[in-house]
Amino acid sequence: MSQLRSGDSALMQELGDFPDDDLKVEQVEKECRTVRHSVPEDGLELDPHVRDCVKSYIQPWLLVSRRCQGDGWSAYSERDGLHKLLRKQTFESDVEPDNQEKPVKSPTLAGLSNDSNRTLTSSDFNLRCLTPDQRVEGLLAFSNHEELDRFNQEARQGNRHPELFALYPPADEEDAVEIRPIPDCPKEHTGDRILIRCQAIKFEVDIEPIFATMALYDLKEKKKISENFYFDLNSEQLKNFLKPHTPHVDQSTLARSAIFSITYPSPDIYLVIKIEKVLQQGEIGDCADPYMTLRECDSAKNKDKLEKLRGQAETFCQRLGRYRMPFAWATVNIMEVISTATLDRDVTDSDSLKGGKSSSIDRKVLLPRRNSERYNTIDDQFCNVSAFKPATITISTIFKQEGDRLSDEDLLKFLSEIKKTSTPQRRVKTISGSIKLDMSPVHDTPLACLSTELIPLIPVAEKNIRPIKEVLEFSSSEVYVPHNIYRNLLYVYPQRLNFVNRLTSARNITIKMQFMSGEDATCSLPVIFGKSSGPEFLQEVYTPVTYHNKSPDFYEEVKLALPARLTERHHLLFTFYHISCQQKQNQSGSCETLIGYSWLPIVNNDRLQTGQFCLPIVLERLPVNYSLHTPEKLPAQTPPVKWMEGHKGIFNLEVQAVSSVHTQDNHLERFFTLCHALEGGATFPLRVREEKIPENKLEHELKLSIVSLSSSSLEPLVLFLHLVLDKLFTLIMQPMVIAGQTANLAQIAFESVVSIVNGLHNSQELIRDQQGRNSLLATYLYWVFRLPDPSRDIQNTDSGSIPSAESRYSTMGRATAATVGSMLLQSRLRSSSNPDIPAPHTSAEDAEVKNILSAKGHNNPGSRMSTIVDLNNHQNSSGSTRPSNRKQFHEELALQMVVSTGVCRENAYKYAWFFFELLVKSMAQHVSHLDKHNVPRRSRFSDRFKDDITTIVSVVTAEIGTILVKQQKEVDQAEKVNISLAFFLYDLLSLMDRGFVFQLVKNYCNQMSAKSVSMPTLISMRLEFLRILCSHEHYLSLSLFFSSPASAPASPCPSISSQSSSSCSYQEQQRILGLFELSQEFKQQHYLTGLLLTELSAALDMESEGGKVQRKAINAICSLLCSHDLDNRCSKPEVRAKMAALYLSLVGIIIDSTNYLDFTVSDTRGGKNKTGGPEDDLENVPPINQSVAMAIAGNPFNTLGRNALVSMASMQGKSVATLAADTSRHLLACFLWVMKNADRSLIQRWTIDMPLSQLNKLLELLTICVSCFEYGGKQSGDKVSTQALQKSQQAKLQLEEALLRGMGARGEMMKRVGGIDRTMGHRENLRWRKDLTQWRQTNDRQDKTKAELDQEALISGNLATESNLIVLDLLETIVQAVPLAECKDSVVGGVLKVLLHSLTCNQSTTFLSHTFSTLRALVVKFGDLMFEEEAEQCADLCQKVLQYCSSPVDENRSQACATLYLIMRYSYSNASNFSRVKMQVTMSLASLVGKSSDFQEEYLRRSLRTILAYAEEDTEMQNTQLPSQVDELLRNLNSILSDTVKMREFQEDPEMLMDLMYRIAKGYQTSPDLRLTWLQNMAEKHNNRKCYTESAMCLVHAAALVAEYLSMLEDHKYLPVGSVTFQNISTNVLEESAVSDDILSPDEDGVCSGRYFTESGLVGLLEQAAELFSNGCLFEAVNEVYKIILPVLEAHRDFRKLASTHDKLQRAFDNIIQKGHKRMFGTYFRVGFYGAKFGDLDEREFIYKEPGITHLPEISHRLENFYSQCFGEDAFLMIKDSTPVDRKQLNPSKAYIQITYVEPFFDDYEMKDRLTNFEKNFNLRRFMYTTPFTKSGRPRGELYEQYKRKTILTTMHAFPYIKTRINVIQKEEFDLTPIEVAIEDMQKKTRELAVATHRERPDAKMLQMLLQGSVGATVNQGPLEVAQVFLNEIPADPKLFRHHNKLRLCFKEFIMRCGEAVEKNKNLIALDQKEYQQELKKNYNRLRENLRPMLERKIPELYKPIIRPRLENRDSFKRLSFRRAQEENS
Repeated sequence: MSQLRSGDSALMQELGDFPDDDLKVEQVEKECRTVRHSVPEDGLELDPHVRDCVKSYIQPWLLVSRRCQGDGWSAYSERDGLHKLLRKQTFESDVEPDNQEKPVKSPTLAGLSNDSNRTLTSSDFNLRCLTPDQRVEGLLAFSNHEELDRFNQEARQGNRHPELFALYPPADEEDAVEIRPIPDCPKEHTGDRILIRCQAIKFEVDIEPIFATMALYDLKEKKKISENFYFDLNSEQLKNFLKPHTPHVDQSTLARSAIFSITYPSPDIYLVIKIEKVLQQGEIGDCADPYMTLRECDSAKNKDKLEKLRGQAETFCQRLGRYRMPFAWATVNIMEVISTATLDRDVTDSDSLKGGKSSSIDRKVLLPRRNSERYNTIDDQFCNVSAFKPATITISTIFKQEGDRLSDEDLLKFLSEIKKTSTPQRRVKTISGSIKLDMSPVHDTPLACLSTELIPLIPVAEKNIRPIKEVLEFSSSEVYVPHNIYRNLLYVYPQRLNFVNRLTSARNITIKMQFMSGEDATCSLPVIFGKSSGPEFLQEVYTPVTYHNKSPDFYEEVKLALPARLTERHHLLFTFYHISCQQKQNQSGSCETLIGYSWLPIVNNDRLQTGQFCLPIVLERLPVNYSLHTPEKLPAQTPPVKWMEGHKGIFNLEVQAVSSVHTQDNHLERFFTLCHALEGGATFPLRVREEKIPENKLEHELKLSIVSLSSSSLEPLVLFLHLVLDKLFTLIMQPMVIAGQTANLAQIAFESVVSIVNGLHNSQELIRDQQGRNSLLATYLYWVFRLPDPSRDIQNTDSGSIPSAESRYSTMGRATAATVGSMLLQSRLRSSSNPDIPAPHTSAEDAEVKNILSAKGHNNPGSRMSTIVDLNNHQNSSGSTRPSNRKQFHEELALQMVVSTGVCRENAYKYAWFFFELLVKSMAQHVSHLDKHNVPRRSRFSDRFKDDITTIVSVVTAEIGTILVKQQKEVDQAEKVNISLAFFLYDLLSLMDRGFVFQLVKNYCNQMSAKSVSMPTLISMRLEFLRILCSHEHYLSLSLFFSSPASAPASPCPSISSQSSSSCSYQEQQRILGLFELSQEFKQQHYLTGLLLTELSAALDMESEGGKVQRKAINAICSLLCSHDLDNRCSKPEVRAKMAALYLSLVGIIIDSTNYLDFTVSDTRGGKNKTGGPEDDLENVPPINQSVAMAIAGNPFNTLGRNALVSMASMQGKSVATLAADTSRHLLACFLWVMKNADRSLIQRWTIDMPLSQLNKLLELLTICVSCFEYGGKQSGDKVSTQALQKSQQAKLQLEEALLRGMGARGEMMKRVGGIDRTMGHRENLRWRKDLTQWRQTNDRQDKTKAELDQEALISGNLATESNLIVLDLLETIVQAVPLAECKDSVVGGVLKVLLHSLTCNQSTTFLSHTFSTLRALVVKFGDLMFEEEAEQCADLCQKVLQYCSSPVDENRSQACATLYLIMRYSYSNASNFSRVKMQVTMSLASLVGKSSDFQEEYLRRSLRTILAYAEEDTEMQNTQLPSQVDELLRNLNSILSDTVKMREFQEDPEMLMDLMYRIAKGYQTSPDLRLTWLQNMAEKHNNRKCYTESAMCLVHAAALVAEYLSMLEDHKYLPVGSVTFQNISTNVLEESAVSDDILSPDEDGVCSGRYFTESGLVGLLEQAAELFSNGCLFEAVNEVYKIILPVLEAHRDFRKLASTHDKLQRAFDNIIQKGHKRMFGTYFRVGFYGAKFGDLDEREFIYKEPGITHLPEISHRLENFYSQCFGEDAFLMIKDSTPVDRKQLNPSKAYIQITYVEPFFDDYEMKDRLTNFEKNFNLRRFMYTTPFTKSGRPRGELYEQYKRKTILTTMHAFPYIKTRINVIQKEEFDLTPIEVAIEDMQKKTRELAVATHRERPDAKMLQMLLQGSVGATVNQGPLEVAQVFLNEIPADPKLFRHHNKLRLCFKEFIMRCGEAVEKNKNLIALDQKEYQQELKKNYNRLRENLRPMLERKIPELYKPIIRPRLENRDSFKRLSFRRAQEENS
């Protein structure tokens, strides 16, 4: 065990050392919405319960946080600004090419009339007239290799991005278990808030003050859902009428705007506005009369009337100003306005009160029509109350109030009528006028707002502006938010008075209401809230008067502020008066006449009185001490009390409280009362409601009340949750002394807590966070909970003051609360810094812990945690560490958890998270106390407590196991418990001794592995557990600094290349290799890391459904490395190297898992150089892919072509499902991170010592990395759908699979390719999984802005560049170690493959320039090796470099030119192998030109010029042949380019393009390599157009070419004998036999050296052809192809391949059986071109082959569109008929096309051989079409004059061929006479009838149609007519006898068939067709009768015996007779 080494301790300083104040316990002031806390009035002695409530509402929050928590993650949030710092990377795929618009050239082949004689050197374009590009400097400058490497290395290291993960898109959040959401800070509940401002209330006359009240009603719930808001808009003049009655006006009563809150929006929320005026004489109707009769427009006329009315109003106001009367009301459905205002701003209410129907509203959104059914069930989603646009509402319908319908029930009835019909049912009179309101949503509280208690809200207005009032919501159903402020309001609703039986004059009744604190008149308290334009608080209030009504209804709402301390003296007093409206002459006094009194005591047995009451009324006077009793139970008095109606209840009222001190719940009230009795100060016996409790019963009663807590109803329990839990925790802590006995209530209190926790979790109404924690409890723990301090609670009972915040904690001022908030957000995430080193183990703890932490850290008490402020007055001043007499809360809690039993235990562990967090917070507070006394970490907690914790952890672990074993359904629950346990240990790491915690972790792991649970579930559990632990901020220190000195080189080694490999001893070598494996030693030294990596490797090795476990494991590692990478403390390279050393073994794991990775990720782009033009349809699956080619040639892992990578996976025989793409990507990101940050020399040593097989796997891995992090391109998201992408990949894979199944040529290498079998199988089922896409970002592209897309592209471009550069660095490291390695050639080859692969991908210019530098260095250092050993690689190199020579990006081009020149120079001077390079470059160019549709030859020409410039400027080489050789090569290349230019012209015309490519290929007849290349190019083009058959034919021709060459080279029996062997596939193949000895000697260097000219190349081409034939449904051809392959495979004894071949043959034959008749092979058309404009096409005819079902209009439309584009609409015409074209009648300045449908034509003798559908559609050379004509020149005529001409065309080659149109070379015609036409027609009809009748499943409709046409009575030119024309009489001309007879026989057969059909139909028809059948039968009989005479008449001459003619030619008898007829006719 070693001490920390000096270097390490310095690094620890770097990592931020051990923070002294790691733990922070602090108080944060509550944020208060109002300017001051809402607290009871001063100077009152408060009841203990109220005191507790108020204290809990205003005391600060207590938060526990840790200093460094979240360090790594805060950096993630800074990713936002990342794009500003990054350099923009240039990608070729993002460069917009300049020439997107190509003009369509006219199609002429004149320029190409015949190129077969051309040579390669002929060039029609002079290169020297171009200017060359910029040359790369210092191309040949470096003298030695080391210098070159150093130069390249420095260049690569410049401008690199230090953090890889900053560029990497964050992993999936759903796995981020280590993020514990911070609960929101508790706040006072508000719903959605709406501001309603009244702009105007306007009537026709304005004569008196009017007053308005506004409130919300929810019709659905039949409930008033807000308190009243009072306002008025009276002018000063009218206000003055009331001067005598308003002593003063408070500012707060002038509000005209109110903020309403709606928690549960429903579509039926109505705003109701009630309007009152001052009481005056007369019914409401009379008073409203002037408003209804007078009009504003007539005000001049009615001037006197108005004056009079105003005068009267003034009189009434002065006399009766304090009384009101109901007047009018109006309503609007505000939800409707809101949903409309979401659409449109201004709402006017034209048709009555629906509150917002207006023509201007455009109802496009989701709103259904108002009266539709759906509107009634309109859902809450329409009520988006927080996001509507401000709207103005005009209500123009104001209803007059009805005196007998004033109650809320009546109002709700009106509203439901209005909802149905938009007017109340009973015609309510309306008053003309309007109310104008503004409505808007409230997000931030506006200025000058008052809370419902009239306390100003923040922000306060500077100047005196009109206030806005918040209106209290009466929510329509329960709101579960704990109380958070002191609120104590009472609402009184007088409802109805019933004086009917009373014979009294009392008719105008009002009630005066007062809140009294005693019986004296002066005891009336000013607690009643005032209305508008008056005082804020009143002592009395009067209800409005209904004129002459003896039993009035009331709708008044009286709001009172309840005093905090209520006594039994407090009561509500009601005084009833009659108001006389008219002043009598003799009366001058008051207008009130007293009727009687009633009252309501406000508390009854200490409980607030609320609910419905019906009170009796006392007449005359109130008895003494009345307030102590309720009026119903008033004891008998003397003198006796006079009651109205004999003491019956006649006054109904309702009282409601909104209070955060009165619980209004029996269980809670009882519990609180008994708790306060315990705290002292109570007198016994204690009175609780009706019962009295003596002291000795207290304990029992208290226990009962604790038990019954959980049965109180949910809402009050939630409202007082914080207080209840505080009390219970106090009881758990505090031993109670009751009646001298110590009562321990801890257990019962604990059980109660458990049942409350259980209740809250099980409630459906309450929400939980994603970790299953009930939000209310999480909030309580995080913000509210503090250690109960029983001693203080007892001390303070006597003083009523609220204790000041305890000074033990630091208190943060208000200003910093916001900053705390942001710190809090970051905490609970995670970070990585170091914890203190565990102290030496003094206790006899398990020896294993010592092993876990193999280090002796010395414990310096000074470095312990301490809180921010010093403790100045700890109660325990003696300084001992622990007050001996006090129980510690955490100890008691742990004890209770351990000893609990039964249901309580079950629930405690089920919701363990709550108790864990409770323990942690209480321990943190405890530690924070101890820290003031420097208690060492070891002795913070007692041993007993540690034992309890160990027990708890083990029980919880066991619990998880039990759930997993017994209740599979509850796995979810187990996961949650598991996560909470992990967080518990995570928190303990900061509080307890680390060794102890590690021991707990170890126990957990042991316990969790012993379970008999399915492996994936277990691993997944352990992974989440470890992921949380590793997210600890001190994780790095826990893992990093305890490594033994052996784990890393002590000092950076000098460059290894200077040492010789022998100097490294064997042990050293093993040690270095060991670092990269997960060894036992490593697991001991780095405990957590070891555990995590072990889980990862276990997860990768097992199969799980959908790879979930693998994903979890990889995401865990990925997020961990990410947090290191972004941790600000780890920015120094040395620190990073240290961190990377910790994960070296991860590299080993990843290399072993190469087989499981998925590579589909990268394939987002169609291929190199695709810029997204129309051609790069993602279906372009190239028929032969370079990687396939390499595999053919026996290459171990193909560098090119992304998906072929699959073949690389060298298998260890075990089959495992591939990882999903995004998961593979995460794993690779981890690998790259380690490689980027690890010590370079260490990596180099590792690669030298590595065995070759391992090195190959490493190179494979790098290839995968390149693909995986390929840049997707800006457009990729918009351009391709993932599905299309995957389809194309699937096709590609299948194609390549055909080739990659083990190659004969280099057998042993091919064994490695075996991987493809495995991946194919598993890949299929993964193919459509969603997560196979590129990073999630690209999928959600639809809604991103351009800026976001650009920013994303910028970041992903930098990620691609950085990750590829890491790969490049590693390759350089490997190559520089080569001199020390034994097997340099294979290493260089391997590295070259990876480099070439990276050039295939979409790369940035930055990366390319470095790669080209590396490639040049490779050529310089290992050129001879490359050119000799790696011929294929060299070819690829040439092709890739050439490709970049045509890049539109200048920088890429100049680098590529330099590289290409260097290759030429090197191959000339060192390898003397120039001819091969020459050939390879030429072939590369040919293939490049042929395949790429948007290839830009002007760039390539410029590059050729640049290479020429290099050759001319290269002084060393001037005297050699090199410059002239280069010159010749470049001329050849230039001529190939000229072909391209021509191809470019025909890009739009596929047929012309194929003709041209065909000619180019023909031109290369003398150069087999190039001909092969062009045939392949053609194959690819066909394949892109889905012409699979033609594509296959191209490959068959290519194979024949190879066969010719092979048969010249060697004579093997099993090989095909040149192209002759291929005749069965197609007769056309013989063309390929042109390659003969005189033209070619195969041994000449550079000729036929391509990889296809081998036996395996031949097999590869044929297999691919077979695959394509199969795609084209020509399964018979598949068989022919395999006939050639099988002998070769048999000769090679390749049985695996034979097996798969026979398998494919079986599939082909199965397909023939199944699809035999259903296949559509092709449709043929004759196309003739006429007109000089067509150049050499003029008067040429072609047969075009089109896909299966092509109609004439389709092809004519296509050609018409194309050619009218070429020549212009007016210069081009289609000839619509098929008659021969007469040149003289055509306009010479126009172009004409004639298209005719043709059918394959066979002679009768041919039909004997062509039996199947396939044979009738394969090898076709003759086609026929028919043209009808008459002698008169019209095409159609009467039957007797209708002739028909048959034309037979013969083509130059047989279809299918290597192109889709073939020249017509011969044309024959013959004519049919009318009777012959008739015979043909009748034969056809008869055939059709026979077929329809004898089908297996006859089709009735089809049959009836044919019958109708045959026997129908009215068929024009039908059979009867034909018979009458031709058979009526025997012809005069004996030459026609035979025809006459033949027709007669045809008719005989026809009539027979008709009979069969009629019979058949009889069996098929339904009952309803009976008549139809009879009709058919009748018609048939009639036809038969009509035909009989004609059919029975024979021509006697024909029935004489005749001599048989001798048929010499094999032509048919029929043809003879035709010919004869023709001759005679003519």
